Amino acid sequence: MPFNFIPLELPGVILIEPKVFSDERGFFMEVYKSKDFATFGITDQFVQDNHSCSAKGVLRGLHYQKHPMAQTKLVRCIKGAIFDVAVDIRKGSPTYGKWVGVTLSADNKKMLYIPVGFAHGFFTLEDETEVIYKVSNFYSPENECGIIWNDPQIGIRWPSLNPILSERDKKWPLLANADNNFIFEGVP
Repeated sequence: MPFNFIPLELPGVILIEPKVFSDERGFFMEVYKSKDFATFGITDQFVQDNHSCSAKGVLRGLHYQKHPMAQTKLVRCIKGAIFDVAVDIRKGSPTYGKWVGVTLSADNKKMLYIPVGFAHGFFTLEDETEVIYKVSNFYSPENECGIIWNDPQIGIRWPSLNPILSERDKKWPLLANADNNFIFEGVP
């Protein structure tokens, strides 16, 4: 199998290492293969790809879309590096409000799978960092929500306490006050 699936501390969040074939010409790797992902239990149908480019020190997040337009995400960094974070926001979950963070980079080629019921955000570690991610549902502005990046209840240890933020990301509520309709129904 061309992928190594590594379950992380939050059930359902998975670090994915693709097998990379390198030689003097460069490299080749498979980024997504539905049958291999399904073998590991990831059966989402991805319907949209998103691509962002950010300066060093930018923090995007913590974002999610609520039901009925909730999304799973498959995130990878194709240029530069990010500190990528998922937060469990499923009410009643034993890991509610807990977070996990990993470094994704163009060099390590790792990907992060984030299931429905988790908020997502990332901090760029290098200038002109580019991130591509697949989502399982279409963008829906009326269902888009967020949580403030520095919520003390969550306590994410970001690489910087002074990130560059959008006006929208400066104004998200705390998790305790977030518009969130996710209910824990067992492991994703």
